[in-house]
Amino acid sequence: MAQLLQDARGIPGAGSKGTIYRALTRPLWRMQKSNGFGSAALAGIAGLALLLGSACTQQETTATPSSSSTTQLTRSQTTHADFAKAGSKLKVMTTVSPLTNIALNVGGNRIALYGLIPDGVDSHTFEPKPSDARIMSQADLIITVGVHLEGNTKNMAEANMHQGAKLYELAPATITNPDDPQTGFLYDFSFPKEKGDPNPHLWMNPVYADKFAALMRDWFSAADPANAGYYAANYQAFRARIADLEQRIRWAIPAIPEKNRKLLTYHDSWAYFAREYGMNVIGAIQPSDFAQPSAQDVASLIDQIKAENVPAVFGSEVYPSKVAEQIARETGAQYVDKLRDDEPPGDENAPEHTYLGMMLEDMKTMTSALGGDPSAFNGFDVTDTYGN
Repeated sequence: MAQLLQDARGIPGAGSKGTIYRALTRPLWRMQKSNGFGSAALAGIAGLALLLGSACTQQETTATPSSSSTTQLTRSQTTHADFAKAGSKLKVMTTVSPLTNIALNVGGNRIALYGLIPDGVDSHTFEPKPSDARIMSQADLIITVGVHLEGNTKNMAEANMHQGAKLYELAPATITNPDDPQTGFLYDFSFPKEKGDPNPHLWMNPVYADKFAALMRDWFSAADPANAGYYAANYQAFRARIADLEQRIRWAIPAIPEKNRKLLTYHDSWAYFAREYGMNVIGAIQPSDFAQPSAQDVASLIDQIKAENVPAVFGSEVYPSKVAEQIARETGAQYVDKLRDDEPPGDENAPEHTYLGMMLEDMKTMTSALGGDPSAFNGFDVTDTYGN
């Protein structure tokens, strides 16, 4: 072990035991590319990372197993649980699909989980059905993004929650200094400050997705202390995957030509990502009332794209729009209609139908369209991370 530590100090970024661990958990594809490590050396490094990871992050994972912990359920079944049949499990209701998947990766099979808003449904205009009140009345925890993303969902939940149930909002718990110009909430094209509600799409920044998972770990543990160790271990596994994704993004974005690091999207969901990774959101086609843009809006965007030589116009899987295609055609920009912000790829039970799978597809799409190199994302594992 001592010899391995001594050898590891030659890795860029390694120093103390803690920083050696962080250096060793850099994606091996990047270490091999930049430092010339051979496969044998990488195997040794991976082994050392596992040893140090065990020493640095070992946690208690004993918990009261659920009666159905060995039952293999599809993702559709795990994210649309029947609370009436959940027994003593912690009953958690979430809203948009990315939140639901993050909750699944923290809560695993020790919670009964219900995702309220179906994939591909506009969360900004979603209205819960009267029948959803029954689900809300049975939930122990209701987790939303907040900042008015979910419309009347909060009002219905508060009117139907059972005594002792809790409703949590992730956005205000994540951004604790909302008016800070560097770290606070963002108001922009579809979310102007005069309308009062900030851009709610925090989860498109993986740093905030990690914070969401940490908050869920704490909320689940407070409500279900017997399984706190399990939730903590699941969070660590998810956090490690997020860290891998994060490093790949920080490698890939600078490889995009600086003049191309511009985003013009149909739906205004990339503000927090852009702030984190040095991109510039120059506009959003969809106006603040979520209607189609006016002819004047379209003409203004066309002029801006031509003036700034924007290489691509990004549409949305959830918001198909002929306007975005028209703008791209009239400016000569490439039209890309595959960016997602709340609909993971594939069938609901497919292994890639995860928050991580959604971000991977977005990153490959974005870097390719803007003249970058998507190979940084090769081999990234997008499957769920939670344990049994």
